[in-house]
Amino acid sequence: MRIEEHGLRAAGGEAVASRSSFLEGGIPVSRPSAVTTFQPLTMAVPGRPVALQVKVSAPATGKELPVILLSHGHGSSNHLSSLHGYAPLADFFAAHGFVVIQPTHLDSTTLGLRDENDPEASLHWRSRVQDMTHLLGHLDEIQTTVPGLRGRPDSSRIAVVGHSMGGTTATMLLGQGVTDPVDGPLDLADDRIKAGIAMAPAGNGADLTPPAKAQSPAMRTLTFGTMTKPALIVYGDNDFNPAFSACRDWRSDAYFQSPGPKSLLTLFGAQHSLGGVAGYDAKETKDENPQRVALLRAMSWAYLRSQLYPGDPAWARAVDALNRTAQPLGKVESK
Repeated sequence: MRIEEHGLRAAGGEAVASRSSFLEGGIPVSRPSAVTTFQPLTMAVPGRPVALQVKVSAPATGKELPVILLSHGHGSSNHLSSLHGYAPLADFFAAHGFVVIQPTHLDSTTLGLRDENDPEASLHWRSRVQDMTHLLGHLDEIQTTVPGLRGRPDSSRIAVVGHSMGGTTATMLLGQGVTDPVDGPLDLADDRIKAGIAMAPAGNGADLTPPAKAQSPAMRTLTFGTMTKPALIVYGDNDFNPAFSACRDWRSDAYFQSPGPKSLLTLFGAQHSLGGVAGYDAKETKDENPQRVALLRAMSWAYLRSQLYPGDPAWARAVDALNRTAQPLGKVESK
């Protein structure tokens, strides 16, 4: 649906000449554009047991494009937990002005490394973060390899987005505390990342169940007092799994237990899949809801626009639109 909306900006921060924008899930967003995709981009990484495979999606035109590192979850599907997953997010972000970079982490079922003799398996939590920092250190190589991308990304405007274990990868890069059983406390924050969105991330490690603590000693150390970077936490108020924690709101801890600036988008009735962010028509999505996904990605886009371009009114307009909805699918609070 097209609307007339003043003040929204297109890729790179320039004003939209026609001042035309669209509604996605009832939220004003920029006009979508054609997208190009390149996959797989294969990168050899010293010490990594297999090469890092990456998918890059970007608007077909435009310069000074902000960048999103998109981290997949640890789900059981063969390909959603890889560069092939999360199309509902990647397609939308790229169509609305972002370069989206999707790695396949070592815990992907496509690689068969979950049960290897590695103290960080099956989650490979630290390797996930290392994947992201490697990509940040090789943005020049990425844009040189992907046809038509050279000179177009804006390396000063980088965000991280992730869902589930990918959400925890995001919170670690945003400053979340974690302690390795051997190496001790780790600081995995990356200053090149300006803001992030953590969708259904793990909560405080102290509230994990004993079996969950035994499965991953590092995850039981997760804390949020040092997570100072701006972030939007997305939480489904029906996302409860007693195998992980007895706390029904455990996946909102990243908002309530971290210092500001933070925002929390609570999605009413949403389970862990948040309506289906991991893939189109994914069988394991128990709460499939295209309207919820539309709202989630529009709010996420608006949040990142305003964080990466200070003064951009996209987030304020998005929150106002949500608050004016007769039967809203969620709510926002900030600190």
